[in-house]
Amino acid sequence: MTTEAAVPHDLESAVAVVGMSGRFPGAPDLDAYWANLRDGVCSVSAFTEKELLADGADPAELRNPAYVPAQGHLADADRFEAELFGFGRAEAAALDPQHRVLLETAWSALEDAGYAPLDAPGRTGVYVGGSPTEHALAAGTDPALAASIGALQVRILTDREFLAPWVSYRLGLDGPSMTVQTACSTSLTAVHVAVQALLLGECDTALAGGVAIGSVRKQGYVHYQGGIFSPDGRCRPFDEKAAGTVPGAGVGVLVLRRLEDALADGDPVRAVIRGTAVTNDGAGKVGFTAPGVDQQTAAITEAWAAAGLEPSAAQYVEAHGTGTELGDRIELEAAGAAFAGGAGIGIGSVKSNIGHADAAAGAAALIKTILMLEHATLAPTVDVTRPVAALEDSPLRLVTEARAWPSRPDLPRLAGVTSVGIGGTNVHVVVQEAPERSARTAVDSRPTVLPLSARTEAQLFLLADRLAARLRAADAPALPDVAHTLRTGRVQMPVRACVVAADAQEAARKLAALAGGRREETTDPLGEAWLRGETVTWPALDGEVRRVRLPGYPFAGESHGSLRLRGPVPETPEAPSPAPESELQARVAELVIEALDLDGAAGLAQTYFEAGGDSLTAVHLAGRLRDELGIDVPIQLFLEPVTLKDTTTRIVEMKQNGEADGALDALLAEFEAEA
Repeated sequence: MTTEAAVPHDLESAVAVVGMSGRFPGAPDLDAYWANLRDGVCSVSAFTEKELLADGADPAELRNPAYVPAQGHLADADRFEAELFGFGRAEAAALDPQHRVLLETAWSALEDAGYAPLDAPGRTGVYVGGSPTEHALAAGTDPALAASIGALQVRILTDREFLAPWVSYRLGLDGPSMTVQTACSTSLTAVHVAVQALLLGECDTALAGGVAIGSVRKQGYVHYQGGIFSPDGRCRPFDEKAAGTVPGAGVGVLVLRRLEDALADGDPVRAVIRGTAVTNDGAGKVGFTAPGVDQQTAAITEAWAAAGLEPSAAQYVEAHGTGTELGDRIELEAAGAAFAGGAGIGIGSVKSNIGHADAAAGAAALIKTILMLEHATLAPTVDVTRPVAALEDSPLRLVTEARAWPSRPDLPRLAGVTSVGIGGTNVHVVVQEAPERSARTAVDSRPTVLPLSARTEAQLFLLADRLAARLRAADAPALPDVAHTLRTGRVQMPVRACVVAADAQEAARKLAALAGGRREETTDPLGEAWLRGETVTWPALDGEVRRVRLPGYPFAGESHGSLRLRGPVPETPEAPSPAPESELQARVAELVIEALDLDGAAGLAQTYFEAGGDSLTAVHLAGRLRDELGIDVPIQLFLEPVTLKDTTTRIVEMKQNGEADGALDALLAEFEAEA
């Protein structure tokens, strides 16, 4: 039966998940994430001493017998396609890796929903949160960076309070933009806030989720007796041998719309959020960091009441499940009370797979649950030796092996997701399987142009290869829907190709050829215009078309590194030694070329703005000239309409004539006064 048939009267209060994207340990995308979950893979990494030392670990710490070389590590978190989001090299290097990864994930989530990331629906809100990071702490304590780009800019580029505004700004989203912080329950709280905003009409589409990248480095941790971390690098929620959690990382973003709007607009609904609730333990617990039973129970029962359902209707609960003795015991007591009317309800925790992803933990749990609903399969909690005895007299049963999630005649598949934050903020979300999409009407076999574009040829070929694989799948979408999504749901980029095909099989063959570097010539006028780089207004396709899930943009950014904490800076650093005149000219030119990412000295024939310079880069460049060459220049020098070659000559002359004492200091003082 369809979910609409099961609960038709609750359509107005339901919210659809129409797109989602995420990156987690061992999983660069959600297809890999699902494969790992389904197969019971533990993606927590155990590092060698060589790996840890190469990433800057303290040798003395590694010799500590209590040091555990394990972490849920997010690979390639330092990579970022900065140009796609309008960041220069200096900005990208200063931008916190959490911001970088969140921007790319938000882009991918919108594509998954069938919307072009730079042309999303109006009144799209952003509700996200993040974790504390080594990069932000290092940036905030680095006087050289503050002198280079300004203290205010350092904060804007690294503080997690700007996570949501950066997404809104770079993607042009004009709905509410809020950074939500409730510690470990941050991202599920963000989903709750987004759902409420949609139901209240504050926005029409919402991006919700969280990111946690404490460090891009491979790191372990020191285990303390009585602490929250596991002594052996494994997290075993609700297991007799559970002894703590393991640090993790990740990012997850979901695109939400009111269900009736999503169905009316032909969105690819992945799941339905039926109800949400948030509570806080207040003083009803043994300590600030401890969880409490009563308000966890209240969050669950209130969410199911908001859904218009009894908690006993649940078939599965994705728990917070940290694997700590106190946390698991209290959560089982709270959930057992809330779901007391049910029987045989599955329970599990993704922390056994990826560790504790902190601010992204709730998003990881919700996305896992949605993937299980989509595949009608319950994924196992891993590394279980024996479930705790408390489960024996409980309505809950720990899922320890993958098994089919059975349907039922009277209700759709339903699940609950719980997240608990240090400080007592408890969140619960009720999730329902997606409505069945109506069968596609017969499609005319007429040639259709499928446009593709990317920033580089290599990315274009990779995109073609992934799309070919999608169209070869047994559940390949109809070609008109594919064309509609590619035409309206993707950003138009400079490197382009297209294929003209009458059905999915022909399109897959031609896309595979394109992936191999064999471009097809086209005589279609719109296809030709597309290949010339023109902005094409595609005509409406015959019949009803709808958005479908297709492979997203294949990011290929370079590493922009990450700032690390370092030792104290000497109070009186030595001034740079003056360089001979000819060497000085070369050094100045070298700094200008590097800051603007020019192709050698030939690039100095441009003006500063022709070379892609902006005010931030000018401040950065001025700071480097002062710190590395002892030359203090006014920022206005870079803004004059002269070639960069003339600018470098002028800089050297200013040094020789002593014209620029204190120019940058004065500007930085002005910035600080404004801040």
